[in-house]
Order: sequence, then structure tokens, then C-alpha cells
Amino acid sequence: MRILIVDDERQITRVLRTSLQSSGYEVSVANNGMEAFNLFKSVAPDLIITDLSMPEMDGLELTRAIRSISEVPIIVLSVRGQEPIKVAALDEGADDYVTKPFSMQELLARVRANLRKGMRAEPEQVAITVGGLTIDTATRRVKVQGVETHLTPKEFDLLLLLAGSPDRVLTHRHLLRSVWGPAGEDQPEYLRVLVAQLRKKLDATDSSRYIESEPWVGYRLKGQPEGL
Repeated sequence: MRILIVDDERQITRVLRTSLQSSGYEVSVANNGMEAFNLFKSVAPDLIITDLSMPEMDGLELTRAIRSISEVPIIVLSVRGQEPIKVAALDEGADDYVTKPFSMQELLARVRANLRKGMRAEPEQVAITVGGLTIDTATRRVKVQGVETHLTPKEFDLLLLLAGSPDRVLTHRHLLRSVWGPAGEDQPEYLRVLVAQLRKKLDATDSSRYIESEPWVGYRLKGQPEGL
């Protein structure tokens, strides 16, 4: 498996390269986002680990650029641990977030989890219709009452999970683990923010029209939302 490391701190890239190679991965290194984006096409990595603060093109810009052409798993590294920064990175399409300083064993575990998620087979069903929602799994497009609505990769993943079991409550733990991998179970704020964003895009006038909360348990997608 090939991993692309993106960081302008050479000590960090040296430690990451050594640890990842020792774990059996093929590693490439870029020192900024622009170099990484150019390298991406020739290296074709199975996973990207990127810093946020870098010259020329930062980690958020790199994530946005990669997401426009690929669904490769992306793990963001940064010394900035505030929730808004985490949410911004996840909203741009990052799959996981690790705050510096970090445990190498934890990072390796997250690498393994995200690689497993990246290798999951695409669902055989091409389109799913629930209530007034139409979800095209091949093109990753969503229509609400016939009108296309743009969702981020994470928003789409969450909606697809809920749509797979309409009218059934999916637990917070199950959703966190499915969307972010095992490490996501310790980050409940990720799910709260993502659900709020998804609700707003599906129906700005009624936040619970499609997605219903089950207090302390999880969320369900209504098979036939009220008013339809």
C-alpha cells in the first residue's frame, strides 16, 4: 500500500517515513500542498497524511483539490486542535484528524482503519429512493424532491448509511465508526456537526423532517417524511 506524506517539517516527515516503511508501506513525501498535488497523479497513493499549515498550498486547499478528483482516504495532522479547524478539514473531505503531538501507534491504527475503509466494495445498488430523497451511489449525487443538492463526501456517506436502513435507529457509535473508522468513536462532536449540516441541506425549513434524533441513542432517516 502506498502512502503520501505532506508536511513542511522535515523532522516530522522523517519520523513518519521511517515508521510507515517499518510497517510495510511504500512511502512518498511532499513538502507542501502544491508539490503533493502534482505528485499525486504519478504516485497514485492509497492514503494521504497531510499537515494543514504549509506554504504555497495548505492542507485544506490540498484536501479540496484531491477531493475534486479522488476519494482516496485523507488523514489531517495539525497542532491546531480547535473544533472549528477540525470541522473545516472534515467538511472539505478529510477522513480523519490527528492533533500533534500524537502517538505513532495511534496514527498507525488510524492508517490501517482508513485503508480498510478505502478498500470496501462499492454497493451494488445504483440508486436508493427514500421518501423524497434519491441517492445515486454511482455518481454520489443526491436529489431532494427532484432538485439536486450538493453534499460533502462525509455528508453523503452519512446519508447513505441512514438510507440503507430507513425508519431504523442507527446508534451514534455505529455511525461514528462507519464514517470515520474506529478512531471516530471518541469524537461525538464530529457526528453532531455533520448531522446539523446535512439536515440544513436536506430541508432548511424543518431540521427534523428527514433525519430524526433518538435521544442518547442515535439517528434515523424517516422513510416517509411529514408533509410528503
